[in-house]
Parts: sequence; structure tokens; C-alpha cells
Amino acid sequence: MSRSGWVSLGLSLWLIGCGSNATTQSSPKPPADPPPQSPAVPAPARSPAEAPPSATTPATTPSAAELPPPAATPTPIERGAALYAGMCAVCHGVNGEGYKADQAPMLAHQDFLASASDEFLRVAISHGRPGTTMSAWGTELGGPLRSTEVLALIAFLRSWQKQPTIALDESPNPGTAARGEVIFKRECAECHGAKAKFLQLLNPELLEHATPGFLRQAIRKGRASTKMPAYEAKLGARGVDDVIAYLKSLPARVRPPGATGPITPPPIPLGPVPLNKRGPEPKDFVAYPAMTSVDVIAREYKRKARMAILDARAPSDYAIEHVAGAVSVPFYDPSPYLEKLPKNAWIVCYCGCPHAESGTLAMKLQAAGFEKVTVMDEGLWDWKEKGHPMKEGQKP
Repeated sequence: MSRSGWVSLGLSLWLIGCGSNATTQSSPKPPADPPPQSPAVPAPARSPAEAPPSATTPATTPSAAELPPPAATPTPIERGAALYAGMCAVCHGVNGEGYKADQAPMLAHQDFLASASDEFLRVAISHGRPGTTMSAWGTELGGPLRSTEVLALIAFLRSWQKQPTIALDESPNPGTAARGEVIFKRECAECHGAKAKFLQLLNPELLEHATPGFLRQAIRKGRASTKMPAYEAKLGARGVDDVIAYLKSLPARVRPPGATGPITPPPIPLGPVPLNKRGPEPKDFVAYPAMTSVDVIAREYKRKARMAILDARAPSDYAIEHVAGAVSVPFYDPSPYLEKLPKNAWIVCYCGCPHAESGTLAMKLQAAGFEKVTVMDEGLWDWKEKGHPMKEGQKP
């Protein structure tokens, strides 16, 4: 997702000073025989409209009705809507419909909103889901959003909620993890396993903050209009609790190695661009909206061709790991970097989606006048799986 500045408008006041020109004088004695004079005729009084303007007074002063109104402070929902449009809609859809990219779930689903607490949403947004394409957006992990902005996003998400909040069943869980593992592998792993296509329930960050009541509600009642069926009748209360016991028995989250140590708030300093300043021109790169394969980019990378490689993801993802030599230029706000990026060298954008965020960044660069822009077609994970160089931390 740039963060818009909200500018306060000030009104300048004209200060008009009125000084007295009167002086004190002694009155001379009249002459003994004054000469005869005609009676004084007073000059006709001028109306205010006829009075000439003072040298220190503006010829026209705007009335209150003519002055521009002061800018209204945006409400949390309005601020959250702007943040969502810039950072979240690329994957979760403009209206929270989900699955716009990378199987990002439906955030506007009424059952989800009615059962997810504000704290659950806060942690999900701030900490992300390590090991998935859900970035950590909070500043505490290197993301761009302050706590007030995360709360504004939550307020916006709540504006979609039409159903009353559900009273979750948070009673103690009597389930057995061993039985739950059998059920999970049989009923759930295809959609929710470690390498599953849809929401990865085995994600430690998710399981640490999802309460038993939240999981019970989702498993018992399912998610209407999605692929998630209701399991209440099929598994019974005991079977549902067994699955939850298994999920809660899994190892706790481990903070990714690249996210340890000091975190520089974004924007991260750009670093050197392009790579290999005296290198040859890359071969077979194609300008976006066409894309260049990982194999071609890796070949030119190994050949030390002259190029800039931009990580389009949130800076928190970049800090965990990135293509060695790549610099962080987030898709939602490339403006701090535009003046330092080369227009005479090829720019390669990548993300993990594999090209929702990188494609967004490429379009913004092209709109800013960059022509030699391409996108890594298969994305970061294909690059990594093929053994090409990677690096951790916030430095290229």
C-alpha cells in the first residue's frame, strides 16, 4: 500500500493599524482688526462608499463566506480506507472479497468479522503470517504502519461487519491431540496443510493468537459461500475439540532470523543501484506487462549484467530474506526512491505473489517515466527454490 499527508490550511489575517495624527499647538491671539472673510462653506461629507482606500488597507478583503473551508480531519474509517486501498486491496480485493492474489482470504466475510476480535485483527496486521505472503505491517517488525494506523485499518474492516459479534465458546478444551492429528490429515490437510493452497492453519503465528473459541466457531459452522464446510455434524463436539487440541499442540512460532536485531523504520535506505554498473546490457529482458522468467534473470545475474533488482514487498518481508543485491522499494510507495533509481538501466521487480505487488510497482515506475522495467514472472520463491543467492537483514 503512499501514506497520504493531511495538510492543515491556515488563514492569514490583515492587521490594520489606525494611528492619530493630531498635534497640540498654542492658539495665537487674533489680530485686533481681522480682515473681512466670506463665510466658510463646509465640504459635503463623503459616503463610506466614496471614501478613498487607505494606503495600508487592502482594496478588497474576502468575507468569511469567500474563504476556503479548513480541511476536515479524516475519520479513522476514512484513514483506514485509504490505507487498505494502497496496501491490502492488491491481494484481498477492493471490497475485501479475497483471492485477488495469492489466495489471500476474504476479509469482508460476515462470519469471520463476527468472530474475530480486534486484538486478533491487530496482531494479524502488525505481525503478519511468517512463511506466507502476508506481510508484517506494524513498525515493530519493520513494517510501515504505526499502531494508530493499524487501528484505523481495523475500524475500516469493522465498517463491513453487518452481523452482531458472536459470543464464542471459550470453554476448556477436552480434546486429544493424537486423535486430532488423524482427523486433520484426513479432513483438513488438503486445504489447510503446510503447503496447502488455502489458509494455512498450521501457521504458528495464527495458532498462537487464535483462541479455542475462534477455532471452534470456524470448524463447527464453516464459512458460508466458501470452500470451508461446517464440520459440526460430521465430527461432533469431541472431534472438533480433538482437531483444536492437535493444532494447539504444534510448536510455537519462531521469529524469522532476518527479523531479529535492530529494525530501521521504512523507508529503508536504498543502497547501491544498479548492480554491476560497468556490466553488459541484459539479454532477453522484456518490458512490463510482459514478464521475464526467473531462469533468464538468474542467467543475467550470474553474467553480472547491469540491472537494478527491486523487492516490491513490505520492508518487513525484505528484512527476513531477499534476493542478494536487491533493494527495498515497496509497491505501495516508491516515491522516496524515484530520484535515485536509474532510467538508463533495466529494473527487475519481484515479490512473492508471484507478481501482484511487483506488477503494481512496475506500473508505478512506468507512470513515473521508467521504460526499462520488467517483472520476475515466477516470483521470489521460485528464485529461492532453484538455489539462487539470497540474503537476510535490511542490507542488500
